[in-house]
Amino acid sequence: MSARRGVITGIGVVAPTGTGVRTHWESTLQRIGRIVPIESFDTTGLPSSLAGQVTGFDESAHVDSKLRVQTDRWTWLALAAGRLALDDAELDPARYDPFDLSVVTASSSGGNVFGQREIHNLWKEGPQAVTAYQSIGWFYAASSGQLSIRDQLKGACGVLVADGAGSLDALAQARRLIGRGTKAVLVGGTEAPLSPYAMACQAGRDTLSGDKDPATAYRPFAADAPGHVLGEGGALVVLEDAEWAARRGAPAPYADVLGTAATHDAHHPTRLAADHRQLARAVREAVRRAGLTPDDIDAVFADAAGDQAADRHECAALVEVFGRRGVPVAVPKTATGRLNSGGAALDLSWAALALAHDTLPPSVNLTARADDELDVVTETRERAGLRAVLVVARGAGGFNSAAVLGLPAEGRRTV
Repeated sequence: MSARRGVITGIGVVAPTGTGVRTHWESTLQRIGRIVPIESFDTTGLPSSLAGQVTGFDESAHVDSKLRVQTDRWTWLALAAGRLALDDAELDPARYDPFDLSVVTASSSGGNVFGQREIHNLWKEGPQAVTAYQSIGWFYAASSGQLSIRDQLKGACGVLVADGAGSLDALAQARRLIGRGTKAVLVGGTEAPLSPYAMACQAGRDTLSGDKDPATAYRPFAADAPGHVLGEGGALVVLEDAEWAARRGAPAPYADVLGTAATHDAHHPTRLAADHRQLARAVREAVRRAGLTPDDIDAVFADAAGDQAADRHECAALVEVFGRRGVPVAVPKTATGRLNSGGAALDLSWAALALAHDTLPPSVNLTARADDELDVVTETRERAGLRAVLVVARGAGGFNSAAVLGLPAEGRRTV
């Protein structure tokens, strides 16, 4: 496989921080928490009453009525993010050989709202009330399939399922496709886990925060962290062969994808592993594959589980690789909650934008102490001298993934 450069040329975001890359970035820098009470349905008896929610999203502006009845909100978010990413990359798929273009997404739980509605219809009115789209609307691959159909992306396409680590694994697959000759890949993930059915499925997770105060419910790395809060949305990016992108006149890239790695704890289907070894190995391997050393990494976008035991593992892994307070650790997802399969994709968007702006985004509801083992970024850090940043993601069941993004040879993108 040839050493083709994979570069991020377009970013599409639909998240609690806003729709569109500019709105998302500006909202992030405002350091305002977007975790709020859920009001769209009754949360009585459910494990959490808070979530990071996508507001002001008009699905009719992104998905036609015929397709909306066949698909779930999670796919609507992906279709919107995909279009935004292609537009940001100034890439019109219709102008190119469709077999040179691919899509790879991550999914954690599929089409929850769609599935709940169909199950309700089944038990209330019988099989005749269930639509023919039940067989495809909830399915993990639905977003990849619908993006492929809409934009005629006929290269190698697929979906990866690894809970919160999935979008980094999807990025790794996209990079492999670029190395094998694919010209551009639409890659990332979204999630829409905010329905009674979806939240009931997570009721057994003792890592879900039951705190009803948005200011304290999700505070990763805090000594008294109560767990994590769910969020919806995510991001898709356009990863292109750098030479092909230059020939077609693409905008300057946001970032190079320099290295990726994934490991598995191989411990238990749900319980946390006894130590952090496999997470540290994923981090070290991603840095090594990038052709860098730990000293070359200028910032880390942390997984930030919000669970005290899981946070201790991540802290130990980062200290093992980078040393105590050895690298700034950004946690902008404190504003949005954890977006499952959309979370790492959103972190990729933040990491790429941080390189472009040479700015580390802040966390919310976290305060730094001199005795902290990690240098957590609590306030915006401008002129940070960023040249290489690491994104870390984990998934329930033992998935560990990491990706290194670098400043492109073309310099910082003007945004």
